[in-house]
Amino acid sequence: MWLQIVGKTRLALAPKENHWWHVALYVSARGLSTTVMPYRGGAFEVEFDFIDHRLIVKTSDGARRDIALRPQAVADFYREYMGVLDGLGIAVKLRLVPEEVDDPIPFLEDRRHASYVRMKSASAGS
Repeated sequence: MWLQIVGKTRLALAPKENHWWHVALYVSARGLSTTVMPYRGGAFEVEFDFIDHRLIVKTSDGARRDIALRPQAVADFYREYMGVLDGLGIAVKLRLVPEEVDDPIPFLEDRRHASYVRMKSASAGS
C-alpha cells in the first residue's frame, strides 16, 4: 500500500504519457524511485531505499527528508509521508483509496496492513 501512495503522487504530478508510463516506479540502485517530478518551477523525487530502509524525498533546491521504513500501519505511513511533503512545501491531492485490490481500505483507515520485512542485502556479508 505504501507503493500505491507514492505511486499516486507520481500519477498526480508527473507529465502524462501514453499507456500510463508516467505512473510507474522505477528500479534504482537502492530500491524503487519515482524519478524526478516537476513541481512549481522546481522538481523532487521519492525513493524507497531498501538498503538503508528509508523513504527519501529530495528536492531540486537541495532539501531532503526521509522516513524510516519499519512496521507501521498504512494510515500512519500516509500521515507521515504527507507531513514530509508538506514540510517541503509540496502540496498534492491524492485519491485516498488503493486501486486494483480486493476490498480496498482507504489509506487513512488502513490499520490492517502494517508489516515491513527488512531483507539483508546480498553484499551485507552473511
